[in-house]
Amino acid sequence: MANPELLEEQREETRLIIEELLEDGSDPDALYTIEHHFSADDFEALEKLAVEAFRLGYEVTEPEELEVEEGDTVICCDILSEGALKAELIDAQVEQLMDLAERFEVEYDGWGTYFEDPNGEEG
Repeated sequence: MANPELLEEQREETRLIIEELLEDGSDPDALYTIEHHFSADDFEALEKLAVEAFRLGYEVTEPEELEVEEGDTVICCDILSEGALKAELIDAQVEQLMDLAERFEVEYDGWGTYFEDPNGEEG
């Protein structure tokens, strides 16, 4: 099970992200693509997480190498879902995916989404 303190931090972050998007005028009724970010030192661990997330109905992006501090490299991918910008729905996804990350020893690096213009224009 995911660390309760980290889950609470994510819940707070979720509400902040939603609040900022809505304050900026993002469409409250739009469907949003939610991108959950993951990284690992080990490709196999990330791959296992990706396969399990896919089985749970998520879309998974191709893994990428990312250079971080002091020339170290990590493997990253995003796990995607589409839905309403509702904190409770995102909280449930975060908890489910943080549990998977812990199980496969992969880092959950938070989530993000994009501004959705209420006038239908691309953000």
